[in-house]
Amino acid sequence: MPNPNNFEPTPKVFYRPIDVAIRWCNLMAYETAILSATSFSPPTLSRLFPQWPCLREKNEIIRDAIVNHELPYGILGITVAPGTPTDCNLTTIRHTDLRSWMARYYPEQRPAFLFGPSKENEKIMSIGTYLTIRADKDALESELKNATNTIRIMLDEIKNLKLEKENLNMHINLNNPLNEQSNGSLLIIIGALIETILGSTQSGRRHSIFDSQAAIVNSITAHYDGVQGLSKRTLDAKFAAARRSLPKS
Repeated sequence: MPNPNNFEPTPKVFYRPIDVAIRWCNLMAYETAILSATSFSPPTLSRLFPQWPCLREKNEIIRDAIVNHELPYGILGITVAPGTPTDCNLTTIRHTDLRSWMARYYPEQRPAFLFGPSKENEKIMSIGTYLTIRADKDALESELKNATNTIRIMLDEIKNLKLEKENLNMHINLNNPLNEQSNGSLLIIIGALIETILGSTQSGRRHSIFDSQAAIVNSITAHYDGVQGLSKRTLDAKFAAARRSLPKS
């Protein structure tokens, strides 16, 4: 049989009355079984779960507080005016409203899902929190390192694109227009470069920080604002043509 102490309730933005009753009664270990009921009315809860009278009691307390305008409520997380009719299965209470209501009407009760761990568990929880923060820190440092390497690679790629642009301008300035074969080759090269930038390794790791052609175009136009031949419109057209020129795989 599940041990209720092994199920730590996770705070939510809002709850249904039955969600509150389950957490208030420390029945998270049986949440799946309870939520399988077709109705959460007090008679149904008493009939299906007679071993947990607390479940009906807390559910009725929440409903009574709503009916008597002690506890603000809403529909699917959206607060409505007191007295607004609502389906009982769609009625919700915001975490902050529930916490304030509990502190006012039941100050002697401080369920963990609203007020955090009890004093007895603070030491244990602090160790768990430390380990979680440490793991998050290590993961963030790894992500930062990967991001730094990716940015360096992308800067090199942008530099290469600039050199490619300068070479094209040189051809134009020398009145030596590209022939059809040369133009096709350049399109294929540019297309292959874009596909490589947007691609991933076999393990699923992305080659770069760019996830779309639009992101590449935005980066180039941001670095070379006003440079002739590097407008968004031109880049969109050229990149699209380059990718179309690639052989179909």
